[in-house]
Amino acid sequence: MSVSTTLAKFGLTKAFNHLYKDPEANLLEAMDWADKFSNGGFANQRAAIRKAISDPSDPYYPYVRHILNDVDPEIVKTLIVNFFINGNLVGGPIQEELRQKYNCNIPWTILLDPTSACNLHCTGCWAAEYGNKLNLSYDEIDDIIKQGKEMGVYFYIYTGGEPLVRKDDLIRLCEKHDDCVFMAFTNGTLIDETFADEMLRVKNFVPSISLEGSKEATDSRRGDGVYDKAVKAMKLLREKKLLYGISCCYTSENYDSITSEAYWDMMIEMGAYFVWYFHYMPVGNDASVELMPNPEQRELVYRRIREQRARKPLFAMDFQNDAEFVGGCIAGGKNYLHINANGDLDPCVFIHYSDSNIREKTILEALRSPLFMAYHDGHPFNDNMLRPCPMLENPELLREMVKKTGAKSTDLESPESVDHLCNKCENYAKHWKPKAEELWSAK
Repeated sequence: MSVSTTLAKFGLTKAFNHLYKDPEANLLEAMDWADKFSNGGFANQRAAIRKAISDPSDPYYPYVRHILNDVDPEIVKTLIVNFFINGNLVGGPIQEELRQKYNCNIPWTILLDPTSACNLHCTGCWAAEYGNKLNLSYDEIDDIIKQGKEMGVYFYIYTGGEPLVRKDDLIRLCEKHDDCVFMAFTNGTLIDETFADEMLRVKNFVPSISLEGSKEATDSRRGDGVYDKAVKAMKLLREKKLLYGISCCYTSENYDSITSEAYWDMMIEMGAYFVWYFHYMPVGNDASVELMPNPEQRELVYRRIREQRARKPLFAMDFQNDAEFVGGCIAGGKNYLHINANGDLDPCVFIHYSDSNIREKTILEALRSPLFMAYHDGHPFNDNMLRPCPMLENPELLREMVKKTGAKSTDLESPESVDHLCNKCENYAKHWKPKAEELWSAK
């Protein structure tokens, strides 16, 4: 670790300790410390935080107080150090050095499925097709994280299946790799007081709980009683002063309610600190294509999320429509990759084709495989940042990459051909293109 990084960690820790002696009085002074030890990084983010701290009219003025007053101080300090210093000041230069050395993508985060098992069977969920017999062992997950840290990766996201089926192992990994941040997309039904106490102890695990909007919408897709269990989990997390967020998949059926002002107000009232919005993807042989939003519905989602987050104290990410902020598609190792419960390395959590497995290759070797290099050479897949995906908006490109590289379907229960998947997206892409061009040209 460099001297500058050590000083940054020391300075940030000292700033946080001082901040919590009198948060309101010391906020700006803490930001001065953060500026001093940032090495010039995150200039835009630091400017936005400074404004949110000092300007009562800023929509994130109450958000800053929400974090300071309602999250355990040691959790805030741990996540800031691990995310910004380890994940960026330490990890960033390592990632860039490897990109230059090997001329391939090096991810900023790794998504992985500890298990294919799930205690629910949600409509339209590709994981439901995987069956419940696949698992990455504790040692395999540990090795993935070790390899990741050697590449400068300090942020790991668990998907599934339901990751918390393996919650004992996940806590052990948090404990062992206490320099990393771990997030899990979870239905929330397995979060109990014992697990919340373990989260409080390790301080580096953040759940993102899935909701489909209202109780009726959530239960209709996920099963009776799931909404109430998710709300109960968030109440428990709030009582324990833990950081948590919400994950929402918007479809042709719930797009209106899930982006409404009333729904945003409800998420804020639930105490959520962030929300992920995901576009429904028609993945799997039994996918419900009718759930794909039409162009007018997607435009409404695009406009509402941008309008709401400009004035509501909730950090929101729109996975499909925010590509302009990250330079297009982030898959294929550009910013992230996905490892399923069978050890297959997929370029994207939504694109289940692979030519590599962690039981046969290192992650770095997989990043130099034909499929991942096709992603590397193909980025960005479209100059219009509202058409970033090689599957959803440019299906001819995914079809070409999979066939050219000989990648195979990683759905072992019901393998889906790339033609079958891309055929479902062609009509969508055709109709979204003129709307996307209209919106993009107006920027």
